[in-house]
Amino acid sequence: MTWLDLPADTLFGVANLPYGVYARGDDAPRCGVRVGDHVLDLAAALDDEVFAAPTLNGFMAQGRARWSAVRARLTDLLTDPAHRAAVEPHLVPLADVATRLPFEVGDYVDFYASEHHAANIGRMFRPGSDPLTPNWKHLPIGYHGRSGTVVPSGTPIVRPQGQRKAPDQPSPTFGPSRRLDIEAEVGFVVGTGSRLGDPVSLDDFADHVFGVCLVNDWSSRDLQAWEYVPLGPFLGKSFATSVSPWIVPLEALETARVAPPPRDHTLLPYLADTDKWGLDLALEVRLNGHVVARPPFSAMYWTPAQMLAHMTVNGASLRTGDLYASGTVSGPEPEQRGSLMELGWGGKEPFTLPDGSSRSFLEDGDEVTITATAPGAGGSRIGFGEVTGRILPAR
Repeated sequence: MTWLDLPADTLFGVANLPYGVYARGDDAPRCGVRVGDHVLDLAAALDDEVFAAPTLNGFMAQGRARWSAVRARLTDLLTDPAHRAAVEPHLVPLADVATRLPFEVGDYVDFYASEHHAANIGRMFRPGSDPLTPNWKHLPIGYHGRSGTVVPSGTPIVRPQGQRKAPDQPSPTFGPSRRLDIEAEVGFVVGTGSRLGDPVSLDDFADHVFGVCLVNDWSSRDLQAWEYVPLGPFLGKSFATSVSPWIVPLEALETARVAPPPRDHTLLPYLADTDKWGLDLALEVRLNGHVVARPPFSAMYWTPAQMLAHMTVNGASLRTGDLYASGTVSGPEPEQRGSLMELGWGGKEPFTLPDGSSRSFLEDGDEVTITATAPGAGGSRIGFGEVTGRILPAR
């Protein structure tokens, strides 16, 4: 219960309390927590200057015990009516603020953790053979991306240019991407770092990961197809990655924890599941306002704890603000595919929108919005906000 006047079905009640960064008018950006349709000014409400900063990094670096203590204090402030007079003046209407990138991104890693997505891509590109590569069920496959082009939700996405070569062309051409795509993903934000040379175990996942956000890893499929052999994704991925403005604390997702799907391979000890860190997140993808997919994160083969363990098993260090994403979230059904590449089957099966238009890949002016919800404490549901981007013509 809370003294706030919140709708019973709000996705941003006290069971959630996601963190973000906002600016009001010409004021400097500062940290806040979303509650209903308001943002709580944390520096003022908690009398703590670490929150008077333009990023969450200073707070995230303080570690798990501090995260838990602040969350407990916020819960008390927002549920005990005795605090109402002191707290209420620091609640700012969401309509009066602009959200910012909530953290300064350190390194960015993108995984390929959905068996359904990986198998669909394999069937398109390797028909007649095993859709999964031999290593896929033994380790979470990923690549290191470009942190400097991680952008906040709402940032327009300029259509990238580069080399592309169709199989029937004798040589490559240069120009705007013709196969611009989305990838509906879930991101994990590192709060506390690790020492170079020391792997992070599965059991230490919650000591390092601060919270969860939504990610749209925009992808140019034609640039990617020509460039990725032999070293993998490069310019087809690095032009933009959008993230949602609110970071849902890991502690808010305790009720959403589920076991991952059954494994049909014996995992090496450092990846062997010792805890349930699958997450029951329900994603929704909208293209120009129309729902085109509902991917279930619970179907992901590799868990975020396993991704982190593999990412550091060679001794690679973590630092505050590192972001790693799940890769495209796709389920077993056609309507659960989290990329246009899958929804339109590589351009061979265009899908129709309610307005009568059809799509295989994104057109200039298209707007994509990804949202998600999860079960919260006390039978509630919690939300992640949205990550949105509109496609602009190439420059």
